[in-house]
Amino acid sequence: MDIHRAPYHNTAKLCINSNPFNSSVLHFCILCMTKHCPIVLLCESSLPILQRRDDSGRLSVCSKLCYAIGGAPYQITGSALGFFLQIYLLDVAQLDPFYASIILFVGRAWDAVTDPTVGFLVSRSRWTRCGRMMPWILISTPFAVLTYFLIWYVPPVEQWKVLWYLIFYCLFQSLQTCFHVPYSALTMFISMDQKERDSATAYRMTVEVLGTVVGTAIQGQIVGGAIAPCLPGDLDVLDNSNTTLLGSDVNISHISLDETKRAYLIASAVICVMYVLCAAVLFLGVRERRPHFEPMSFFEGMRMVMGYGPYVKLVMGFLFTSLAFMLLEGNFALFISYTMGFRNDFQNILLVIMLSGTLSIPFWQWFLTRFGKKTAVYIGITWAVPFMILIVCIESSLIVAYVVSVAAGVSVAAAFLLPWSMLPDVVDDFKVKNPDSSGHEAIFYSFYVFFTKFASGISLGISTLSLDFAGFVTRGCSQPDAVNLTLKVLVSAAPVVLIFLGLLIFKTYPIDEERRQGNRKLLQEMRDSNQDSDTELGSVV
Repeated sequence: MDIHRAPYHNTAKLCINSNPFNSSVLHFCILCMTKHCPIVLLCESSLPILQRRDDSGRLSVCSKLCYAIGGAPYQITGSALGFFLQIYLLDVAQLDPFYASIILFVGRAWDAVTDPTVGFLVSRSRWTRCGRMMPWILISTPFAVLTYFLIWYVPPVEQWKVLWYLIFYCLFQSLQTCFHVPYSALTMFISMDQKERDSATAYRMTVEVLGTVVGTAIQGQIVGGAIAPCLPGDLDVLDNSNTTLLGSDVNISHISLDETKRAYLIASAVICVMYVLCAAVLFLGVRERRPHFEPMSFFEGMRMVMGYGPYVKLVMGFLFTSLAFMLLEGNFALFISYTMGFRNDFQNILLVIMLSGTLSIPFWQWFLTRFGKKTAVYIGITWAVPFMILIVCIESSLIVAYVVSVAAGVSVAAAFLLPWSMLPDVVDDFKVKNPDSSGHEAIFYSFYVFFTKFASGISLGISTLSLDFAGFVTRGCSQPDAVNLTLKVLVSAAPVVLIFLGLLIFKTYPIDEERRQGNRKLLQEMRDSNQDSDTELGSVV
């Protein structure tokens, strides 16, 4: 804000200067001839005395859409890595399952460790002309895109493959954390109104599930058209049925492994372009609202947040349910390809799951508004259980596989929407219980992302290691019975048990609809009280 002094006038002069980056905030400045005038000192600190109500008012549809599009890169890359990285490392890069499990586990564990670190750095970042969160998103994007592309490149030197994938996988996860943690915390800074945040979250979840569809479609359809043939082995000689089902591809396919590698690079290049475009839309279309407080110490905030009961119960509940769906996601492609025998159709079945989930998001948004979020958790997440059991009990049938995929997608939508819809409720509840604390939003979101990513690392590492112990055959046309049994456990029995453990924890989650609405009213009263105090101060000046 510019300060102009009037050295030759004894009278005070009132001027109004609007912040070009926050047009809803008006700065009132008193100009007088004395440099040490207390009113001038107030002015020079750029303290906003009067703040219009639209600072916490409604968000436009355009703002919500731009905010939602910013969540797409995380889901596009996440779905591509979640569904295809394991099978890529085993069948295309041709790594031993033991080394593949190390890469997947260490990469996700490292990713989990970086979340609190980035959360700390974000919480201590200075406010810039672009905001506090936006610079992180802007700077990390080009480096994240480069490292993501290199994950899908097979180095020519055989002995460097493990180190190559480990380094670039960890680098990408770190850089994506620098994007995703600030973006997640941005939820609390786009509006002060809970209903507007819930609405923006619904837009975000719709776009994010659509992002998983896009990621699955791009990776699956490009790669699916260039699947290298399997290699028949001793098991195929002994098992004529499997040789007939899968080995026939060996005779008719003229696709080489190099063509498959090239297809993965093309798919990753397309995803990189979309990543950059989505980040640009977020940066240009969303205005971050500057909070009028100083953030608390990170370690003090961590102590308060991790000791807050509702937050711990929410995170632990979703930790188990997220682990269940991550086990399903990470092993479903292998299960369809080898156990069910649909090697050339797995990418289409995965796409059906994601499309069904995308179309179900509006239904779940209506359902949680009508019946409450806890009820939506119970109904939405348990919906997948019968179909997880059915898929391993029936004979291999492509039609039944598609039907089960449509039904499972409905539950996937609930698993995507509900955690991010309920987390702002916990933050609001914390504000009501601790009205003097401030600047803790990034800590809430970073530790939630930490636990979900840690669960992902555990699921990928354990599942790939289990396949190694069961005797997984790289690029084999068929697998030993022990491998097929292991895949059935990983996509059915283990996720079902984890879902029920998560729901038992949710039983103790204390924030119901009555408490949520009460918190909303209390926070609105607190904002109105602060606004009245600022208006009185403006009148005095």
